[in-house]
Amino acid sequence: MEHIIDFKSVDKNSLSLVGGKNASLGEMIKAGIRVPHGFAVTTGSYLNFITATEIMDNIFGALVHLDAEDIKALDKASEKIRSLIVKTAMPVDTQIAIEKGYEELSKDYHDRNIPVAVRSSATAEDLPTASFAGQQDTYLWIIGIAQVIANVKRCWASLFTSRAISYRIKNDFSHQDVLISVGIQKMVSAKTSGVMFTLDPTNGDPSKVVIEGSWGFGESVVGGYVNPDKFVVDKITKEINERTISQKHIECVYDSEKDEVVHMDVDEEMQLERCLIDDEVQELVRIARIIEDHYGSPQDIEWSIDKDISFPENLFIVQSRPETVWSQKKSMPILGGKNSYQILMERGMKRMKVEY
Repeated sequence: MEHIIDFKSVDKNSLSLVGGKNASLGEMIKAGIRVPHGFAVTTGSYLNFITATEIMDNIFGALVHLDAEDIKALDKASEKIRSLIVKTAMPVDTQIAIEKGYEELSKDYHDRNIPVAVRSSATAEDLPTASFAGQQDTYLWIIGIAQVIANVKRCWASLFTSRAISYRIKNDFSHQDVLISVGIQKMVSAKTSGVMFTLDPTNGDPSKVVIEGSWGFGESVVGGYVNPDKFVVDKITKEINERTISQKHIECVYDSEKDEVVHMDVDEEMQLERCLIDDEVQELVRIARIIEDHYGSPQDIEWSIDKDISFPENLFIVQSRPETVWSQKKSMPILGGKNSYQILMERGMKRMKVEY
């Protein structure tokens, strides 16, 4: 059994082995997208953990006859299962494999204990027809093998949050059929992070790329802690149609004194400074189009810009998943009764005439 596997060795066909998020990272690496280095703890390692330690029956026994609307019962079952997973010792062979993977990753960056992100990646996550995104946990700026091991187990346990249990029940997903992998990935020392969509999420217009960003790690944007800057860019002409600069009061950063990731106040003079210059916006759009073309469908992408590396090598993609709202709807007129395909074609023809 493979306990761990490098991101470079997985792709979109590795869903059952490394989950949706990790499979997507490997797929993007193969497409030439800049992704932080790392490896996945396989779903087999998780399955081996719950079987070898003989906790599987206790886990799934606690889920029998649960009502998705009974919040109190869901919370009680969730707490019992997650506590059991976190307190149970990891099998030695899995632990040794993770230790070796972390050691090799640290050596790649000439560091003894490199800061990493430890991210959950479930097999039912990032699917085009379901919205499991955000149901499992992510832990940032984890340093040292003991903390990596502890947070891998916390990620395994997050498969059984009340929200995740309820969602599976409501959508007729078997608890036992959903497995979980964990990604261990070099942290980006982020000056700016955010999300982008390869269509306009407000109206489904596929001729636009919409970028939202703020200072620090992306969790401040993804978690809704800050009102981010917004940039709307035309895919064909590459013109930035909209720049909305917000007052960004909060940023998510690593506090070395507390040795933890915290939300802290942004310096007053930086709150109304735009978090992206035009060159960075254009490079993000270029990458977004490559990712969308590669997958053949609209994408919801998370990105981060490293403050310690020069542009454009400092721009990293940390996640891409299918957009699940507009892509599930029938094609609808957006402007003047024209559908999205007509809009794209007209703008493309205008662009060709200008260049000619």
